[in-house]
Parts: sequence; C-alpha cells; structure tokens
Amino acid sequence: MAVANLHGDIASFQTQYSFLCQTSANQQHKAQIFLVGNYYSKHFSEDAFKKVATELGLTNGNIIIIRKQKNEADFVKCLRKRVRDVIPVEQMADIAHKLGILVDEDSPECQTAKRNAEAITAEIQDILKYKEDQLPRQGEIWKELTWLQREECQLQKIGSKNIEDYKSELQKKKKELRKKQNSYDMSTAMTCFINAISSPGTERFYFLKWMRMNLDNMSRVKLSDLREKYKEKRKNPENKEEIKEIDRQISNSSLGTEHFFREMGQIYEASLSLPQTDPARQQLQHLPKLCAELLLDGFPLELVDGDASNIPLRWVSDVLSQLSDLVSPNRKILVVTVLGVQSTGKSTLLNTMFGVQFAVSSGRCTRGAFMLLIKINEDMKKVLNCDFILIIDTEGLKSPELAQLYNSYEHDNELATLVIGLSDVTIVNIAMENSTEMKDILQIVVHAFLRMKEVGKKPRCVFVHQNVSDVSAHEKNSRDRKLLLEQLNEMTQAAARMEKKEENKSFTDVMEYSPDTGNWYIPGLWNGNPPMAPVSVGYSEAVYELKKHIIKLLGNYECSKNTSQII
Repeated sequence: MAVANLHGDIASFQTQYSFLCQTSANQQHKAQIFLVGNYYSKHFSEDAFKKVATELGLTNGNIIIIRKQKNEADFVKCLRKRVRDVIPVEQMADIAHKLGILVDEDSPECQTAKRNAEAITAEIQDILKYKEDQLPRQGEIWKELTWLQREECQLQKIGSKNIEDYKSELQKKKKELRKKQNSYDMSTAMTCFINAISSPGTERFYFLKWMRMNLDNMSRVKLSDLREKYKEKRKNPENKEEIKEIDRQISNSSLGTEHFFREMGQIYEASLSLPQTDPARQQLQHLPKLCAELLLDGFPLELVDGDASNIPLRWVSDVLSQLSDLVSPNRKILVVTVLGVQSTGKSTLLNTMFGVQFAVSSGRCTRGAFMLLIKINEDMKKVLNCDFILIIDTEGLKSPELAQLYNSYEHDNELATLVIGLSDVTIVNIAMENSTEMKDILQIVVHAFLRMKEVGKKPRCVFVHQNVSDVSAHEKNSRDRKLLLEQLNEMTQAAARMEKKEENKSFTDVMEYSPDTGNWYIPGLWNGNPPMAPVSVGYSEAVYELKKHIIKLLGNYECSKNTSQII
C-alpha cells in the first residue's frame, strides 16, 4: 500500500492533485471505502451491516466479514490484499501518462532492462531445481572443490599416505571436478545475464535493479511458504526428519544476483583449466572486466562465498587486476571491515555511514563477505591519502543457522581472521553493551594479529556497542571498557605463548586500540516499534560521529596497498 502526500499549495499543482485523486480513489473521485464486520462479535448485526453496505453502494470486493476465528496477523494480511487489489502501483503509471507526468520507467533503457530481467526470472518456478539446472557449477561441485582446496593445505585426512602422493591425488580430483564444470553448456539464464550486464551503463543499472526486485519478491514468497510449513511441523515433535528437510530447503531457497555472479566466477575459473588456445577459454576472458566495471560503479562483489565458505581466488584476483587497469595503476586503497554477531546491525551501520546499499533484514541476510568500492573525491584525497575505500560487509558470526554444523566455530574464526587481515580498520559490532559474545571470536583473531605483526601489519580496531539508549553510556561504561581490555590482554598473552612470541604482553602490542577512543556507543535504529516507527535521529548522529572518527583513523594510516594488492 502506498501513502502519498502532496507538498505545496494544491492550487498550484492541479495535475499532481488529479494524479493523487485518481490513484487513491475511483474515476469519479469517490474514495474507496472498505466495510469490515466481525461475525463473531456480540455487537454484530447482520441486518444493520447490510443496510450500511447498501447505503454506501459497496460491492462485494469492498466488504470484509470475518466468519471464522482469525488471529490479528491473518486479518491484516486479508485486509492488505483487498486494499492492494484496488489499484496496483503499476497501474498508477497509466494514470500518470494520461496526465502528462513523466514516468522514469518509460525510458527505453529501463524497459529493455525490465524485459531482460523478466526473461530470466519468469522461468523460475522451483528455486532449488532452477539453481541445479541453470546455475550448475556452484552447489555441490563447488563445495567439493572447496573441501579439496582446504585439504590440500591442511592435510587432515592424509592418514599414513605419502604426502606427495596424497597431494597428487587431490590435484587429480580437482581436475576432474573442473572438467565436470566445463562439461556443462552455458545455460540460457547465464547467457541472458552476461549479455544484460554487458549493456551500456544506465541499462545495466536498471537490469540489476529489476533482477534484485524480482528475485527478492520470488524468494520472499517461497520462504514464507516454507516457514509456514516449518511452523506447522514443529507442533509435532515426531516430525524431525521433515523439519530437517524443510530447514535445508529454507537454507537453499535464497536466490539473488550474487548467485548469478558466483556462477559467472565458476565459469571463468573452470575455463582456466582449459588450454590457453581453446576458443571456449578465450571467449570468457572478458568476464573479470565486466565485474570490475560494476565494482567501480558501486555494486558489491562477493568476496567469500557464504554457502561454500570459500574465496574463488583466481576470479577475485583477476577482477581486481582488471579494476587496477581501469583506474590506472598504483591507485591507493584503504579497507574498512565490519565484524559482529548475527543481527547486530552491521550492514545497516555501513549503509548509514557510507551511503551504500548492502542487503539488510533480520537473521542471516548477508552470507560470506561482500566488498564494495567507494571512490574518494579530490578534497578527501588530501585527508585520507588514498583514492578508494573498500568496504567489506561480513555475515553474522554465531549464526543459529550454522550452529548445528560441526565446523561452524571454525567457519566463524576463519572468516574473522580473513577480513581482519585484509582491513586497515576493523569495526567490531556488538549488540547492547555486552562484549562477552565476541570473546570466542576475538581469541582466535589475536593469533592472526600476532602473525600480521611479523610482516609489519598492525591494523586498527573500533568496538561499536549498538542499541545503547543511555547518552552517557561512554562515561558509565569505563569499568566495562577496562574489563574488556583486560580480557583482550589475557587472550594476547595466551596466544603469544602458543605462537612462541611471548614478548607480546598486551592487545595493544599487536593492534592499535585505545579503550577511550576505541569504543563507541550507538542508540537503536528505530524511534519506536517498526514498521511505522521513524529512524532515530540519535542513531544517525552517533553514526556520523563514528564516521568522522574512522576517517580520522584512516587519515593517519599509511596507505601501502593498491587496487590489485587487496587479496
């Protein structure tokens, strides 16, 4: 349902007034009235109800009688559907045309992009089957490749085998999987997708926007149905297997543009196993440049695959190499990363701070890690001494969805270590004022800091305490900050003993951190209860102050990386 408001004097905007009248009422400018009656109410009179409906001249579509017990949520759904069906938002464009109002979607680029997006999404009936048919190179094949790559480094299953023989065996299996990936023809969906993102700038923007909206709408409907099934099955404790299957379907039913880019990356990486003169390989050499252009235009690129917990290293490296070529060599770059437990507002924090659009919702909406490039204007270059800032958004740690997996703890630690290793400033996001939830993660990260110190890297760290309503929280929590530092020092000493680098006695020996300036307290995002609550002004102001602090930190940082040296 859209709520429209006319700004200014109505006498001066007759066209706009007519538009609002016609989109919020019928053609005779008579407001749409919905009559709602509760059949089970003791005050309900069917005769009186019919009389009112007749006097108002209402049709059946405008009459809603609750004839069975409904909870409030179901009733609201029913009412929304009726109101939404009165005049769909799409039909507003037809009215705007008649009144001579310009509609952005009328542009040829937008219409072409819409058709291209619908050509892909219209074919999606079953998301799981669609991914298997149209995006076959990810999924189980990519997960197997991930395991082989990991095993090649860790050799956990070697047993009594000879190391060289075992590694050779792993290499052979990797080649077989790459061969299997290359055996797939380019799917219709991927052909359309690659052609669409190869189009000129404006049309490409529109295409990705339409794709995101269409896929989000589709996934939302699918996930809503699955969650209803899950809720029903949970009522009976004996449905364990069915619950497990629905849980798996929920996990695999997400489909976004990142899945298409992921497939693109796997198509490219698989092609590199072909001979250099192979036409199939040569035809795909332009793919990294396409993604580099999108990254330069402000679109996020998946750095860590959240489903397989792997970095397509060659793909990401070649994209960044192409990016370096596009912006000219030796452009300096600084990296800011956010890290924290799931649903602590990490993506929202980055969106507010830098004006970007990482996906946000409750639960595990970000999977893996995404990077987004921000170009620095000439004035700020003098302050920051760099040309770009790379923002890395990570999935929430300690996700309940992953908690049941045997290696979830390892997954969190690896992700935390990786992104902190890449970053110049790490924002550690903590819900409320409780820092104990991050203790396990920080413990393993300290090990990485110790190793980074050996190569001359000493990143900066900022702790952000979210949803703190008390404006004087910074003054009142001085004792907690001291306790946090003591815990960090203990972790550092324990890690130093294990790494045999016992000269490191405190957390500040391995990372630049000040308890007074390294802790920020931010109030809740909403001023009241969503969805009708406005955004808290205090949240925006606090984030702005945090941003100024981070810019100051970055300005004091000696930038040594260029765009091709991030990974």
